[in-house]
Amino acid sequence: MLSLNKSSRAKKDRHKRLLEKIKEDPFMTDEDIAEYFEVSVPTVRLDRLELGIPELRERIKEVASSNHQKVRALHVDEIIGEIVEINLGESGMSILDTTDQMVFSQSKIVRGHYIYSMAESLAISVIDAEVALVGVANIKYKIPVYAGSKLVAKAAVKKKRQRSFIVWVFIYHKQKEVFRGKFILVSIEHKQLES
Repeated sequence: MLSLNKSSRAKKDRHKRLLEKIKEDPFMTDEDIAEYFEVSVPTVRLDRLELGIPELRERIKEVASSNHQKVRALHVDEIIGEIVEINLGESGMSILDTTDQMVFSQSKIVRGHYIYSMAESLAISVIDAEVALVGVANIKYKIPVYAGSKLVAKAAVKKKRQRSFIVWVFIYHKQKEVFRGKFILVSIEHKQLES
């Protein structure tokens, strides 16, 4: 009886900590959670079910659909990755799950244009403009990325001057920086496009 109460208390404590952890980082995989709590993946899935926490893909979809509506300069299908946080004119965050279709066949390294496109689309998304173009991009690939990696991009608008913006974007895999870019973006009004 004593061990049952102890196990019940441990479970309640884990549930409380799991809710806190998901609130802190809603994009943790079941495997990440299992490793963090030193339990099995099936235990994590049962805990999530009991607590009503949707699986990762559903959590990302929920957050992304509300954030995509805020983006003015790009259509939803032009965004590479899922925008999970956006504060127009200030900052944003997106996530991209890399696949085997994104890699060079021999090395299995994700092609750079996918990583660049993720950074570029997030940079354009965070500025508050109807139409924006990259004027200059200063980029650096830090370490190779392989298929199956979950990339997290974070963007910050550093400077705004009339119609130009300086936006920094950092992309991480498991908290390691894999890419950084400084983008100078120019916003264009619809009137300018028509002339």
